[in-house]
Amino acid sequence: MKPQPWARNRLSAPPAKGNGGNVSVTYDEHVDASRAAQRQADRWLIIGSILMGTLVLGPLGLPIFCRGVVLIRRAERSGLSVRPLMVTLIGYVIIIDAALNSIGWGLDVFANHALITRTIFTAWGNLMDGGYFWHYNELWIGGAGAPGEKAWIIVCILVVFPMRIAAAIAFLQMKRWGHQWLIVTCWFGVIAWFGYILNMTMYADVRYAGTAFPVLGWWAYNIFYITPFLAIPYLHTVNREVFTD
Repeated sequence: MKPQPWARNRLSAPPAKGNGGNVSVTYDEHVDASRAAQRQADRWLIIGSILMGTLVLGPLGLPIFCRGVVLIRRAERSGLSVRPLMVTLIGYVIIIDAALNSIGWGLDVFANHALITRTIFTAWGNLMDGGYFWHYNELWIGGAGAPGEKAWIIVCILVVFPMRIAAAIAFLQMKRWGHQWLIVTCWFGVIAWFGYILNMTMYADVRYAGTAFPVLGWWAYNIFYITPFLAIPYLHTVNREVFTD
């Protein structure tokens, strides 16, 4: 069996009854135990990520996701060769971030005339971001009325976010191309973040005039877009040899 590149040389089990010492285990047994622990943790992490990615079910998904993180920590402490915790957190957080934005902006593009969409988006516009109330559904494509806003929405949901999700999945599988493409998409995320912030600033008199929480609301929903800034230093400094071809 081909050894995993991040495997550690901890091939001993807890003391067994009556022998007074450690019981040596074979490499295959160690790998099987590590895989089982990783799969168990990933089940919790995937379910939690899916729930949080829907936005509405986020409060239910968070404790499930945290349960998966705890399981990985336990496996690490017991000496099993599981995925590094930082890789797990970065990969899943990027997937969640991309999923959240894809759902919201996808509804704005493809379901902008649905009753629930018109209700939620215009309510959001009145609360924090007037760009989703001002001339909503008055462009030929429907949805948000600011041309700059609509351009960023289409670019992100059709190009940026699918690339980030695909790269993050491969990154979680410890694939080298996943690591490389996550760097690329994170830097593109930086560009998208700055471009979107500048676009919002240009329409500040429209987007924040008359909203309930203009400044506080701006920070509340824009602070989560800093994930590329947090991931890039790690991606550039991690030992690339732990990722396979």
